[in-house]
Amino acid sequence: MSFRLLTNIGRLWTGSEIWSNSAVLIHDDRIAWVGPAAQLPSSLPGVLEDIVDVDHVENLGGALVTPGLIDAHTHPVYAGNRWAELAMLSGGASQGEIIAAGGGLASTVTVTRGTDPWTLCNQVRIRMRDWLLSGTTTIEAKTGYHLTRDGELADVRLLRSLESEPGMPRVHATFLAAHALPPEYFGRRHDYVDAVGRWCPDAAAAGADSVDVYCDKERFSDHEARWILGVGRASGLLPRVHAGGDPDCGAARLAAEIGCASADLLNGADDDDVAAMARAGVTAVLCPAVVPESGRMPPARALLERGATIALGSGHSPGTNGITSMALVITLAVAGLGMSVTEALRAATVGGARALRAADRGALTRGRLADLVAWDADHEGAFAWSYGLRPYRVWRGGQPVSP
Repeated sequence: MSFRLLTNIGRLWTGSEIWSNSAVLIHDDRIAWVGPAAQLPSSLPGVLEDIVDVDHVENLGGALVTPGLIDAHTHPVYAGNRWAELAMLSGGASQGEIIAAGGGLASTVTVTRGTDPWTLCNQVRIRMRDWLLSGTTTIEAKTGYHLTRDGELADVRLLRSLESEPGMPRVHATFLAAHALPPEYFGRRHDYVDAVGRWCPDAAAAGADSVDVYCDKERFSDHEARWILGVGRASGLLPRVHAGGDPDCGAARLAAEIGCASADLLNGADDDDVAAMARAGVTAVLCPAVVPESGRMPPARALLERGATIALGSGHSPGTNGITSMALVITLAVAGLGMSVTEALRAATVGGARALRAADRGALTRGRLADLVAWDADHEGAFAWSYGLRPYRVWRGGQPVSP
């Protein structure tokens, strides 16, 4: 058994409480005790006979400590980049013009399919490492850039294998074959929807945790999403839905009706969507760095006022942004969504755990996973000031992460 004591914590943000001059005792990969340093017990019955027997003691020099951050929406498994089309988009080009120029999601599918597995794995490994070093100890990682059975299942296995490597964040793998209609299924839409449903049991067997559908006028209808998510749930996968389009698509209300674990993006959500999600207990995953052509931002304040749980995601993907810092996402949520620092930090920890249905993380309480971050700051207000606050130290499962 291994014990690690973190002392001289200037400010400890647990997810529900804030303590000054605190300490955390870690037993193997779990939190054994947390609280004000003055109340540190001399022993823990059944766990530790004498606090002096602790293996490692780390003085954090008065730093701010929080739970490890959780990125609840990422698309990290892809090859190539779409920088040229992002430049076009910033210059006012429409999606139609970008697609006509050879851009769009289909271009990433083409490059990803043509990339050898070893190269793709190395690229994903580098991205995942960046998340952990920035203080993000868990990511929700979607597939969706192969759009073939074998390719999508290989992506799930890739994520699972990388998670087991040293220096990687924890992974919640989401099967997103229903990201878009692949070119070889042009004119055979129903066949592809049926195929994705048949692949769901295989995705679960490969290690996927969730199934997601991009429900939008340009992607998949609410009827198609309902069928795929139903098959996925029957296969043991948590249902999620991309609900970033017009509310007429019904994606957010579908999520509420069938009890999805999360509805993501929500840039077009209206009051009825917000009310339905709040009543159903669906977690709203907001990505403040993802702004659609409409320019609409998700209704964070309305969701909070209704009592809905909010999680935050980077929305990392080749066609939107390359953010791997959830500290930056917290800042963007404060600046762009009107959330307080406390609300945004809670969404990036407790809310993320709720979105992933991962009750073993997201807060610093006894029995939870010892995923923690000591920040180069002495107060959580630094998240609102520093665009991309850097960690001073990161622990995953009680073990310090080497830079």
